[in-house]
Amino acid sequence: MKRSGLITTKIGMTRLYDDGGVAHPVTVLAVGDCAVIGNRTMDKNGYVANILGLREAKAKHVAKPQKVAAEKAGVKPYRKVVEFRVTDDCVIPAGTQLSASHFIAGQFVDVQATSKGKGFQGAMKRHNFGGKEATHGVLKAHRSIGGTGMREWPGRVLKGKKMAGQMGNETVTVQNLKVFGTDAAENLIFVEGAVPGANGTFVLVTDAVKKEHADLPVPTSLNNNDAAQQATETETETVAE
Repeated sequence: MKRSGLITTKIGMTRLYDDGGVAHPVTVLAVGDCAVIGNRTMDKNGYVANILGLREAKAKHVAKPQKVAAEKAGVKPYRKVVEFRVTDDCVIPAGTQLSASHFIAGQFVDVQATSKGKGFQGAMKRHNFGGKEATHGVLKAHRSIGGTGMREWPGRVLKGKKMAGQMGNETVTVQNLKVFGTDAAENLIFVEGAVPGANGTFVLVTDAVKKEHADLPVPTSLNNNDAAQQATETETETVAE
């Protein structure tokens, strides 16, 4: 079984307390208007996936290919669109509104986001180099990286050499973060620990691939069907009486 993930927005960090009064640093992720806007099928596409969208976009901000695709699918265009590959039993119908209850407290998740960009940085900050000695004749080169290449062979700087350059602003995945809890009313997920990216960054949250899970809602928890379910239960009770 492989369930779909969610597209969320990073709100920031705070602390929450468990029943024993112990404080836990958590990152707050907002699910918002995340919804399923389409599906991929084995017959047509060669794989099975749910297509999710987050944050409805204005028509003038959407490119024509995305606008036409949304019209064909009968959904509204979204700013962020992501595919999550799933198994056949975890396909969610298009138009389904997703919620924070897709995850449960105590389970582990993997999060993926774009890290904060830190600009051009030296090797000491970028790669944790130790730098040169502070004495013994070292002059104005305390933070330099030293030699980078060879003399006769191969006579060049090898690709991948750790040097100064652009730091951050790259896709980062953090695995095995624990879900402290969820807020159904505000549609929020509280994840223990730090999540990459600045506040407002889109964060992809999926079930942890290196952990086993049980009692998860399959394919998801459908909050928009709660009213219909309650009505069905009421009719059942009436018939029983």
